[in-house]
Amino acid sequence: MSLQRVAAPDVMPALESYSAIIDVRSPSEFAEDHLPGAINWPVLDDEERRIVGTLYKQVSAFEARKRGAALVARRIADHIDRWVAPVDKHWRPLVYCWRGGDRSGTMSWFLDRIGLRTSVIDGGYKAYRNQVREDLDTWPARFQWRVLCGKTGSGKTRLLHALARQGAQVLDLEGLAVHRGSVLGLPPGETQPSQKMLDSRIWQALRRFDPTRPVYVESESKKLGQRWLPEELIARMRADGRCVLVEMSDEARLQLLLEDYDHLHRDPENFCRLLGALVELRGRERVQQWQAQSRAGQTAAVFMDLMLQHYDPGYMSSLAQHFVGLAAARRLVLADGGEASLSDAARQLIADEG
Repeated sequence: MSLQRVAAPDVMPALESYSAIIDVRSPSEFAEDHLPGAINWPVLDDEERRIVGTLYKQVSAFEARKRGAALVARRIADHIDRWVAPVDKHWRPLVYCWRGGDRSGTMSWFLDRIGLRTSVIDGGYKAYRNQVREDLDTWPARFQWRVLCGKTGSGKTRLLHALARQGAQVLDLEGLAVHRGSVLGLPPGETQPSQKMLDSRIWQALRRFDPTRPVYVESESKKLGQRWLPEELIARMRADGRCVLVEMSDEARLQLLLEDYDHLHRDPENFCRLLGALVELRGRERVQQWQAQSRAGQTAAVFMDLMLQHYDPGYMSSLAQHFVGLAAARRLVLADGGEASLSDAARQLIADEG
């Protein structure tokens, strides 16, 4: 058999046609970002890469290649014993490394010699990454954006999820970025994906959308936590998006926030630590007052004050400044953040699209 080298623009629309997508880079490279659905079969782990690299710099390329060859051979043997033994001859893998060079070439040579129809991404992960960036610059113009706008706690995220449950196309940017978009926005025990991984997640979502159907998304700023959203995506949402202004009473919003951020009530010291980031904007005296209330168990009072004094003025001002479609936005009033209200609103939005 002969290896097939495929260009990234050709392989990316057909990723699902492969039996497995094999990333042979080190575990740390894989963790930072990888192709959607890829599995990690490192031909060198992080420590082995360090050892070979040190030999290359401090001794010679020849000594580094000798050591590396032995390490790689053992690694590939382990992968074949563990993963390849059960497959049949129709198993069709796609292999890549950083630039489509030695690491993917070595792994794919072994798989090809076994008799498996093996493909290698020409240019490797680097080519994939370039294609993702190019697509994120062009794809947002394809879609009909429906932008859910509304004050903090008005149920936008819950409505987005309700729309998804009823079959609408939804781009959940906060879910993909693992951040709710404020100083309180990182869920407990979670970390954000790398910037490259977030780009890949958004790219993966966009590639599955049908351009003839609307895509629902929340109004977001350019940054969620420590991660940036694609510039062209934000531009299209703001300039071309048809806005839906989601409204809810202050009392219902407060109840929703208390439910969604219950972990802050249960961990007041963490709440106080996060509030500390607002000193520059709201002043030390105000923040210290919120922190004292939090420690006293008065979470509801803190949230109500944050809503009315901090989040609402800034959010509505930013919304009016950036979203062209806000002036003609449809108003959607939710009684509360409960399942019944959300399901009814989602059905109504979908039905109105006709």
